[in-house]
Amino acid sequence: MKAAQRTSGTIAGRPAIRHGRFAAWLALVGLLVLLLAPLAAPGAALAQDSDEAPIVPSESSAAPTDEPAEVVLDEPAEVVPDDPAAQTAQATQTQSDATTTTAVPPSDWAPPRTVYIPETGHTIDGLFLDLWREWGGANAFGYPITPEFEEDGRIVQYYGYARFEYWPEGDADGNYVTLGKVGAELRPHVIPRSLPAVSNGTNRFKKDDERARAAREAMLAARAWLPLDRDEAPADSETYRFVPETGHGVLDGFKALWEATGAEVYLGNPLTEEYVRDGVTYQIFERGQMAWQPGYDPWLVPVGELMAARKRLPTAPVAQGDIPTYSEQLFVPPPPPSPAPQSLRRDLDPSAEKWIEVSISQQYLIAWQGNVPVFESYVSTGRQGFDTPPGSYHILTKVESEDMEGVIGGEYYNVPAVPWTMYFTNVGHAIHGTYWHSNFGTPMSHGCVNLPESVAKAIYDWASIGIRVEVKP
Repeated sequence: MKAAQRTSGTIAGRPAIRHGRFAAWLALVGLLVLLLAPLAAPGAALAQDSDEAPIVPSESSAAPTDEPAEVVLDEPAEVVPDDPAAQTAQATQTQSDATTTTAVPPSDWAPPRTVYIPETGHTIDGLFLDLWREWGGANAFGYPITPEFEEDGRIVQYYGYARFEYWPEGDADGNYVTLGKVGAELRPHVIPRSLPAVSNGTNRFKKDDERARAAREAMLAARAWLPLDRDEAPADSETYRFVPETGHGVLDGFKALWEATGAEVYLGNPLTEEYVRDGVTYQIFERGQMAWQPGYDPWLVPVGELMAARKRLPTAPVAQGDIPTYSEQLFVPPPPPSPAPQSLRRDLDPSAEKWIEVSISQQYLIAWQGNVPVFESYVSTGRQGFDTPPGSYHILTKVESEDMEGVIGGEYYNVPAVPWTMYFTNVGHAIHGTYWHSNFGTPMSHGCVNLPESVAKAIYDWASIGIRVEVKP
């Protein structure tokens, strides 16, 4: 896997993981965890635009700040103009006397490098995002439960079932992103040499009996970390496997789940024997923990959550800002533009009305001269909570470069030098060029209509103040 540079700049672009079998095994993880997840409960151990630019506080001049909320992106539906042939998308820039239509070339599109996970209110970016998406996503690792932060000299992030670690120098296998050995961190500080006696149940002080049993279970759990000699372990069979690297065996349902999810490649080798706490059987592995209770299949314990709670790590949600909500649709490139039909290759009528059509459902813009499309492009309108308002408007003002700063919906933004800006409402909605993302075809803004810079300039030069802007749902 070739991994791109991290958005945060903390991880340079380079291969993330080179485990030859990891990707194949992880395909099984998603299915198994998805099927087993419902069974885990019984044994739980535990405006104006900011539009998409990075939030950079400054004292630049403020622009209008009221931007409305976002439309949920539907499946694109074709716009049907007066001339059906005008539905096609073409290349990016023409003069006002152009005789063909223009559209965004596919090379202008790029998937996001950072996404927001609303289930937990955290982001995933760069190489961590590559690993999370390509090898099972939430089904394999759960959702992120902390921001990225530095721990023991490494950039890490905790997930429900794992910890991702960035190793700038690479680990022993040449991996730059690896799974932390969170299971190993559950090891007790002291392993007792003897066990307390347990009452035969005749003691009238029942609470004392319960305390003694709990203490015994705790000591047995600690002693489960002691490795076995190969001679005292059962012979390997279909239901048992001894792992000499750690001196522990895996039995029955735990063995089946461990092997089905990739064995040492995913969870790592066993670090304990089985032990029982409060009627639930557990076993700890290098990168995880399994549990089982009579009447249920074995399940994976969310050990990432357990470790985050034990370390009292910050897990409070963070503001989404301009980061897109995770969806695999963000990683699907838009269809390539088609060449203009020959019937459209004619001179434009200089007396025909110039007007702009924006389709929110298609995330698409067409600039018309009469019934002839002059420019076409994918756009990004307002994301959820900051919808671009449908309606009929007119270009009110044009500004070649505009510093945009303000607060919308409680979110501060500062976007310097927004290019080729054309305001069409008196509360700050504009059509403008966008240099801070390339995810056109996906809602990304705080209500404005984002265009590739080259397309925005061409339309800016072509359009005059007062022309009609039709924003359609």
